[in-house]
Amino acid sequence: MDILRISDLHIGFTVHGLARDVVKGVSLRVPAGRTVALVGESGSGKSVISQAIMGLLPRAGGVTGGEILFRDPLTPDTTIDIAALPAEGKAIRALRGGRIGMIFQEPMSSLSPVHTIGNQIEEALLLHRPMSKAEARGLIETMLGRVGFKDPVRAYGLYPFELSGGLRQRAMLAMALICQPALLIADEPTTALDVTIQAQVLDLMRDLQAEMGMAILLITHDLGVVANMADEVVVIYHGEIMESGPVEDIFRRPRHPYLKALLKASPHFDMQEGERLVALREARPRPPAAPRAMPLPNAGEQAPLLSVRGLRKAYTTGSRSFFGKGTQQTVLAVDDVGFDIRRGECLGLVGESGCGKTTVSKIIMRAVTPDAGSIVFDDGRTQTDILALDGEALRAFRPRVQMIFQDPVSSLSPRMTVSNILREPLVIHGKGGAGEQAERVRTLMEDVGLDVRFLNRYPHSFSGGQRQRIGIARALALDPDLIICDEPVSALDVSVQAQILNLLKDLQAERGLTFLFISHNLAVVNYMADRIAVMANGRIVEIAPRHALFSRPVHPYTKALLRSVPFADLDRKLDFKLAAPGGASDSSHWDRVFRPDPEGEALTHLPLGGGHFVLARPGAELREVA
Repeated sequence: MDILRISDLHIGFTVHGLARDVVKGVSLRVPAGRTVALVGESGSGKSVISQAIMGLLPRAGGVTGGEILFRDPLTPDTTIDIAALPAEGKAIRALRGGRIGMIFQEPMSSLSPVHTIGNQIEEALLLHRPMSKAEARGLIETMLGRVGFKDPVRAYGLYPFELSGGLRQRAMLAMALICQPALLIADEPTTALDVTIQAQVLDLMRDLQAEMGMAILLITHDLGVVANMADEVVVIYHGEIMESGPVEDIFRRPRHPYLKALLKASPHFDMQEGERLVALREARPRPPAAPRAMPLPNAGEQAPLLSVRGLRKAYTTGSRSFFGKGTQQTVLAVDDVGFDIRRGECLGLVGESGCGKTTVSKIIMRAVTPDAGSIVFDDGRTQTDILALDGEALRAFRPRVQMIFQDPVSSLSPRMTVSNILREPLVIHGKGGAGEQAERVRTLMEDVGLDVRFLNRYPHSFSGGQRQRIGIARALALDPDLIICDEPVSALDVSVQAQILNLLKDLQAERGLTFLFISHNLAVVNYMADRIAVMANGRIVEIAPRHALFSRPVHPYTKALLRSVPFADLDRKLDFKLAAPGGASDSSHWDRVFRPDPEGEALTHLPLGGGHFVLARPGAELREVA
């Protein structure tokens, strides 16, 4: 029996008086108890289809043809055409959140910041199933326990900002499932999550699906998730279905050129040395780079470009009353972190959210002041103590280290044109006159593959990938020696991600750039980095050349991260139960040689040869542990 059957669906939007079709004759089905994955890039129409099923289309949009038939297993003789229901009528409100649940992509923006988790779930429950408050609270606490909250009674009274990304997504899952829906729509439910948390959330969805017998429509662009979760796959492009079928056929016998290209665009661990990602469509060709004024010195003969030693940063959280009482807690975000970045290399920094990666990058950028440690920048002529810089000296140094941010939307001013965004750093640092700056801006646009005719546009008129290119151009404006890339592709589709990663590799080769590449996507880091540092609980637990880390991981945290990566390969299914029992960073699951001995010596980085170091007790026999 099909819970959902969509037939010849057409959805149109009217913008500035012009009608435009965004979904063009889509047909798909979601059988009872099965998972159907809807796969495609941003702008392909995936989320619009989910909004139409939920009756949540924006005012400018509407269903212009076709059917969305929903058959509830509780009333199998009745079929409801959702497309024909009034947008704000009682019928659609009874289905939405009741018999059809939905998990949204960004839990922080879809949860109310001023209501507790318990209140928000209670509202959804009482709307569809009237009962006493005490009975509702009991059901909600039971559901919070089922979705993985260790203390459901406490979780009931927490606000969304008090939860991590993974726990917020679990709260969204509890809200979607509290009324035991027949159909769950999951719109990119794990895009912003770490691999270990993603594995836990996906495992939870599978368990609850088996327990409740519900159908799932999974909307995603991550083919690794699709290979591990879906029974059937529907591939959509520009509002039209390109290919659909059982997951076995889609991955083993892809037929459509678009699907074949999509499979080649994802970075994976089996890539050969020098192999490039195949972007679905290459960006505008870039002109060859001008020769560098100064030849790059041999990295092996030089001191590191950046030497970080003994970084430590603690944050105090909580509240203190007028009389000095309160609950304050000190969290050690960065604990004795040290590493070198050699000129011209890309050092990857990986770890779960909250491990301290971004704090380290902010300390290097001088946006956060550490409690202890040193950072020395060596350009081959002078050594600069970054933490000692102040005033004009700090301002003069800033062009040497630049940053590409995670979210290209919020990191670009919506009130400035692209031309002004790219000129701003040149104006601030007094680089050239107005004519030279204008020429420099045009060169930057060409360097990142964008048309110079776009210079007078505002950021909102660009796609996510184009906005990230503008962010890269801004970072290049002052010719930095070191660029910190903080999750630069985590918000992008597979196809756009391939373009951006290839662009960064090309720019590195042409300009001799040095990167600190921060990410939780291990496949992306494997493609970009020469060496990789793995961070957990504020410390670097393992650092090694890329090949050594992925072929011979030693630390249990590194192994847990690698076990949690979903492959787009049906022959390498993810064992969800082994992914991260109790959480990868929970040191109680680690072998005792990797845990600090309260009465013994402190942990130290033990050399394993070939630049491979692991954090363990002094004298530990690590080869046997590995």
